[in-house]
Amino acid sequence: MLSSILVPLVPVILCIGTGYLIARVGWVRATAVPDLSNIVFLLLTPALLFRTMGQVHLQELDFRPVGLYFASAALLFGATLAWAPFTTATAARALAHTFSNTVMIGVPLISLVYGPAGLVTLFTLVSLHSLVLLTAATLVFELAQARAGADDGHSMARTVWQAVRGSIVHPVPLPILAGLLFAQTGLPLPEVVDKPLQMLGAALGPMALLLVGIALAHTRIGAHWRGALRIAAIKNLVMPSTLAALAWALGLSGRAVAVMFTASALPVGANVLYFTQRYGVMQEEVSSAIAISTALALAETARREAAIRAFLNCMATQCCECPA
Repeated sequence: MLSSILVPLVPVILCIGTGYLIARVGWVRATAVPDLSNIVFLLLTPALLFRTMGQVHLQELDFRPVGLYFASAALLFGATLAWAPFTTATAARALAHTFSNTVMIGVPLISLVYGPAGLVTLFTLVSLHSLVLLTAATLVFELAQARAGADDGHSMARTVWQAVRGSIVHPVPLPILAGLLFAQTGLPLPEVVDKPLQMLGAALGPMALLLVGIALAHTRIGAHWRGALRIAAIKNLVMPSTLAALAWALGLSGRAVAVMFTASALPVGANVLYFTQRYGVMQEEVSSAIAISTALALAETARREAAIRAFLNCMATQCCECPA
């Protein structure tokens, strides 16, 4: 069982390790990271998303597993806000505890482990992931900022609207929606368009994983490692545990639930850092948490996949002695 799970993870680890190595020896400097990120997010990602979702019909999508993910995120987000004083720092922690790196690590990992069907489930989540979590986070950040008397003069309605618009008109959700709309026409993509999209989409996995390794090599953990480790532990351990508990309570199982479990265990997404920069709070701690949670996710993935597959097999057979 474990060896069959490790096999698809080896390319992930090797690509990230290669990216880390070429950055450490100076082949890729820190100044190149933003340009490489643009290639991944603005070119390769939209190509894969559009081509994949352009072959999917709406009636084939199952939003129940996605609802399970957001229910888990809502529980953890709310618990974080309730546990500490209501400030922008607490809002940043709540977002970091629940916002996953679904593209740069999620796409290649899900593709290797679960195949095209798993990608469709992941893209269903990705189409709503930023819209739901970042809009909710914007509302919470603005409320916390207003409570602290640090309002910048913009109305909250305008700020939330900008967050909603930015979450839709974005290189991740937009090609998903465009691909779904195109699929409903029933028309095939012309080969002159489909072939370049296929080539660009195939480059996303290795390029994104190399970029993760490069970014890790240029990240300095610094003096905030304790707080960063706490964030990473909650994101990588508590979030998937919450989802697994909800799935068990609701009697849900299957490949789609396994994909959501894996997505919930992914490291902290980069959008959290953008929020901390926008509101001027916890930038160093969140930056360190992204690095630590990425390393932790890689170390934990094989064990997690073995555990969740055993759990799902147990649910499917309705056995009484499930492994703890």
